[in-house]
Amino acid sequence: MNWYKKLNQYFPIEEMKSKEHMELLLQEKKNIYKKDDSPLHVLMYAETDDFIFIDYLFVSKEARGQGLGKKLLNKMKGKGKPIILEVEPIDYEDTDTEKRRRFYDREGFKHAESIGYRRRSLDTGEVNELEILYWSPTDEPEESIYQKMCHTYETIHTYKDKEIYGKSYEDVNEVLSFEEKTKEEPAR
Repeated sequence: MNWYKKLNQYFPIEEMKSKEHMELLLQEKKNIYKKDDSPLHVLMYAETDDFIFIDYLFVSKEARGQGLGKKLLNKMKGKGKPIILEVEPIDYEDTDTEKRRRFYDREGFKHAESIGYRRRSLDTGEVNELEILYWSPTDEPEESIYQKMCHTYETIHTYKDKEIYGKSYEDVNEVLSFEEKTKEEPAR
């Protein structure tokens, strides 16, 4: 099975880019957008000078629990840059969301609680809410993660969207939000 079919069978339609979109990124943004795949995995990511965005990480059922996901993340961590990714909120009726979150927690990823992410799917018209997770070798502040995520949205997620899909995704300011979390005042 080819890499796109693997991703398409695993990820919900509202999270998937079209094959044309990903192939254009791989061709026209090849300096930053990369694919690492084997019969057991697919890793699609964007790497800039100062961070990595994991677009898709798929490990086949046959290879799960054998350390392949950890190995792929360690390869990315070895580059010494913050790593950002999007995940579905935990749905307790969908055990995959819990397992995925536990996996990223074990790998040292933090939930960016200050960042909101709501994007309307061009395929379904539904608003898709995702959570931003990140790992940083230098304890990167969430505001910096937010700026990097905005850059990703504008350069990867919406790349040639009108040309590919016939319509445009929403503006970055409608999709991503940053709300500085304040520490609770101690009770007097």
